[in-house]
Amino acid sequence: MSTTLDTTFAALSDPTRRAILAMLLEDDMAVTDVAEPFAMSLAAISKHLTILTRAGLISQEKRGRVKWCKLEPDALRDATIWMQGFGQFEAVNLDAFERFLEEELGR
Repeated sequence: MSTTLDTTFAALSDPTRRAILAMLLEDDMAVTDVAEPFAMSLAAISKHLTILTRAGLISQEKRGRVKWCKLEPDALRDATIWMQGFGQFEAVNLDAFERFLEEELGR
């Protein structure tokens, strides 16, 4: 579980990746739509998406010619269980996580 937690927290450590997760809370998105609001290349966004996918936080699926990204809602389960072990964190739910991300991004 330690490797999984390391991968999850490493993926969450980057503000661009957290912003991508916040966007995917709304709905599945094509990779090009994910990339649109960022001032970086599609290749750079693809690297971020690969990290999120390896961490299990999102999945990617090719539909025709378009690659789609989907948030994996159970991906934070191990991290949540680990944080609960400290007794000061409540279970993470997607609504609270969305509010957290919106505050982080200043929306």
